Amino acid sequence: MPGTCWASPATDDGMEKRIIARGLLAGAIGGLVAFLFARTFVEPAIARAIEFEDAHSAPGHEHGELFTRGVQANIGMGFGVVFFAVAIGALFAVVFVVAHGRSGGVGPRTMSMLLAAGAFGCVALVPALKYPPNPPAIGHEETIRDRTGLYLLMLALSVALAIGAVWLGRRLVPRLGGWSATLVGASAYVLGVAVVMLVLPDVTETPDGFPADLLYDFRLYSLGTQLVMWTTIGVVFASLTRRVLTEQPAEGRAPSLTP
Repeated sequence: MPGTCWASPATDDGMEKRIIARGLLAGAIGGLVAFLFARTFVEPAIARAIEFEDAHSAPGHEHGELFTRGVQANIGMGFGVVFFAVAIGALFAVVFVVAHGRSGGVGPRTMSMLLAAGAFGCVALVPALKYPPNPPAIGHEETIRDRTGLYLLMLALSVALAIGAVWLGRRLVPRLGGWSATLVGASAYVLGVAVVMLVLPDVTETPDGFPADLLYDFRLYSLGTQLVMWTTIGVVFASLTRRVLTEQPAEGRAPSLTP
């Protein structure tokens, strides 16, 4: 529909580069906000977990850490969170470019927020429901590889099922209509995730005596960090990209999208 849909194949490379650049900026801002949240809420939980580990370690036990806790809690955490969020922002922009050309009359702000919500759900929330993050003092060094592999498998399957659910929903729109097709796709995703969670093995390594409130706080705030990051990326990217797509197009350029 002219004037309502931005067809990505007709969009010049310059437009796509500008959108991806805004994805990088949105990721950087999202990473900074997420770091501030994690530094305020997650880091105290990590410190308490380390205290528990030290109190229950054998005499002479050492962590063998290369960097001090101060460096880890500030520079290390900050760099890691921001770098991860910038990479996510670039990937987010690429997915936006691909999805927006096939989205019909969905405006850029709505599309950005839908992508952010969907990404948080299938990338952060669902894998964490099966394999929630654990603070230091939980888990054994010899099982790290297995636990990491299971988490990544759950993540990959969640993303694959989400893509399949979107494909199914789009295929059913002509027959069922938009609302019913969306419900069918969402139900298929939930059912697929439930089956995967039942099939994959559980990982339970919480040591005896570990404070339940500390475990709860760490997992809640870790998920909160992801929520803050994805929400910030979605909001910032929506604002920045809307300005790009609603600019008066130059001669020969694809028409921009009406929000």
